[in-house]
Amino acid sequence: MHSNNDSKYFLNGILQKDRIILSKAITLVESTNKDDQKVAEELLQACLSLKKSSKRIAITGSPGAGKSTFINAFGKLLLDNNNSLAVLAIDPSSSKSKGSILGDKTRMEDLVGNNQCYIRPTASNNNLGGVARNTRAAIILCETYGFDYIFIETVGVGQSETMVKNMVDLFLLLLLPNSGDELQGIKRGIMEMADILLINKSEKENEITAKVAAVQVKRALHLQEASEKDWIPQVINISSINKIGFDELIKQVDAYFLKIESSGFLSFNRNQQDLFWLEENILEELKQTFADNKNVVHLKKKLEEKIIQKEISAVQAAKLLVEKFLEK
Repeated sequence: MHSNNDSKYFLNGILQKDRIILSKAITLVESTNKDDQKVAEELLQACLSLKKSSKRIAITGSPGAGKSTFINAFGKLLLDNNNSLAVLAIDPSSSKSKGSILGDKTRMEDLVGNNQCYIRPTASNNNLGGVARNTRAAIILCETYGFDYIFIETVGVGQSETMVKNMVDLFLLLLLPNSGDELQGIKRGIMEMADILLINKSEKENEITAKVAAVQVKRALHLQEASEKDWIPQVINISSINKIGFDELIKQVDAYFLKIESSGFLSFNRNQQDLFWLEENILEELKQTFADNKNVVHLKKKLEEKIIQKEISAVQAAKLLVEKFLEK
């Protein structure tokens, strides 16, 4: 019998589709306790060597674009087609409420009770590096569990989108029908990340504005270069409430995965992502080691004073600190 602090206990539980153990495993990888981290690393390594794969889809859009209602409708459709689904919600801004996103579960009522669906908010510890590491780990655990689809929902538009782009296969962006104004507000970069753009809330009463918005979005996209994966971003009008446009969405999602799987882009992209996370993790480790160094901490306080007194430049101070850090 394996004890609870043994990576085999978690791995066996996950492979037996025990969702309580899956939840415990995600909590384990989020832990900052050194012993937990050691077990978490063993567990993730064991999961990676099993080479299981899910379809990873990012879902983002500005607040109010109707992400939760959309995830409920799209998720239910996948579940009705005999797929299993994990929804990982990232909310880097929820440090105060520690998971305000749970309020959204009320808008996902079709998913919450379904035993083929698992919903988990990522605890955000105020720092994107930590959120990224935890989310990537949660994806690996959910893949090992065997979910067909994993949704990664991000809140708002900003840095977290770039982070999520580097962990998914397909990027969905939700826009509102009055997109003309909204396009100005959405950073160019986020438009460029999207593989499929959805004009949500395209119900009857918004039909004209929604169609105009779709044309505007397509026009904005035409200015882009063709991407390496040889896929033309699709713009689809949908209504999560009236289930309009979802057949087209499923068709495009399937076409997209078929294309990137058969062209080899899927595995190429995942390899690139792994290398990207290597770089990110090196930086995180260095930052942490630097911050924990007693000599550095001591000198930093003195230099901060000198910077304020204009006795030394920030560039000079940084050089001195790194020299101090590298002293044997």
